[in-house]
Amino acid sequence: MIMSIGNTIKYGMLFFFLVLLSCNGQKKYHSNEKEITNVSSDKLRSILEHQQEMNEEFRNPETSPLPDRFRKNFEGLDFFAPDTTYVVRAKFVQALNTTPFLMPTTTNVTSEYMLFGTVHFKLQGNTYTLEVYQNQELMLQEKYKDYLFLPFLDNTNGKETYGGGRYIDLAIPEGDFIEIDFNKAYNPYCAYNKKFSCPIVPAVNTLNMEVNAGVKAFKK
Repeated sequence: MIMSIGNTIKYGMLFFFLVLLSCNGQKKYHSNEKEITNVSSDKLRSILEHQQEMNEEFRNPETSPLPDRFRKNFEGLDFFAPDTTYVVRAKFVQALNTTPFLMPTTTNVTSEYMLFGTVHFKLQGNTYTLEVYQNQELMLQEKYKDYLFLPFLDNTNGKETYGGGRYIDLAIPEGDFIEIDFNKAYNPYCAYNKKFSCPIVPAVNTLNMEVNAGVKAFKK
């Protein structure tokens, strides 16, 4: 979130439930079925469908991270307007001979990850490299064996977006390239509810730019 595996991965949110058990100047962007049907661009359509799916998940009391007092008046997440220039084709380089490590979280709970590889891409004329990780607990489950975790920081954090950075879900690519859609960047669950424990974005995954795409900060 990779939304080709969106319903399977569920935006990576299952991770937060596993951890828990071990203890958004632009208006809101709303989409509906009519809008999605009339979209001609496959990339734009995918973004709109992703936004709709996220809103549906946040409305559902069974899947929403929102406390009841916020969920009962929930109208929709605040998204940046869809922008396909934030969909990039990245060179994927798998890491070799790496060992698992404990990734710090927003609580005293840690989770074991392994550096799986790096992605190399150009965005707004500049070249960037980010690390992608594999959760060592999730990978044991058949439906999550290809799941990769891409957390990142950018210059919107603490202003338009959540101060702790955002996440993107990916799947292990079959070749040397992978598509990254920053329109599908989402907030960790702890941005909505402090009872969740969320991985802290490694400083190495800082983009020295404003990523005006994806979910904005949650305003209570």
